[in-house]
Amino acid sequence: MENKQLFEQIVTRATELGTYKANVISTSEIPLDRAFRDMCASNACGVYGKCHMCPPDVGDIDALMGEIKNYKYAFVYQTVTALEDSFDFEGMIDAKKQMYKIAQKFRGLFDELEIKNVLHLGAGGCGVCETCAKRTNEPCRFPHLAMPSLEAYGVNVSGLAKVAGMKYINGQDTVTYFGAMLFTCEDKA
Repeated sequence: MENKQLFEQIVTRATELGTYKANVISTSEIPLDRAFRDMCASNACGVYGKCHMCPPDVGDIDALMGEIKNYKYAFVYQTVTALEDSFDFEGMIDAKKQMYKIAQKFRGLFDELEIKNVLHLGAGGCGVCETCAKRTNEPCRFPHLAMPSLEAYGVNVSGLAKVAGMKYINGQDTVTYFGAMLFTCEDKA
């Protein structure tokens, strides 16, 4: 694979920063399906229309799926956290907050590696602010940190996990969250 040493460095650092697993794949392997955006519209998470980085505000699904094709690689990562039981919603929320903290560290890693052309997609709503400025009719407070969801871009996350060599479900009484940083860099043998 091109840039093998760089990709190995990214994956190694990701593990050091707290991911469970990570891998770099080609963006052409990312499974896309408009239906995942439609699930956002069902508002199962309660954030539809209440976050700048979620539908409908994040943008047109066809344009967003097309944007993914503007990048060559995807650094896919997952966090897995043990829960008290399958009803431990507080544990799930805490695990998601931890995932957001880890995700923000990756911005620094990519800056350090001088990878500039990056699109960072995460799990569910953005998570940078406790309360999104959208809820008070203000512009995004931190557009340089904001992180749209994988599903908002039409990504089939269970399919992404498979392509990246990861499990979508990692055992009873655990919660797994995924993120991806899409990027382009100069190819090196």
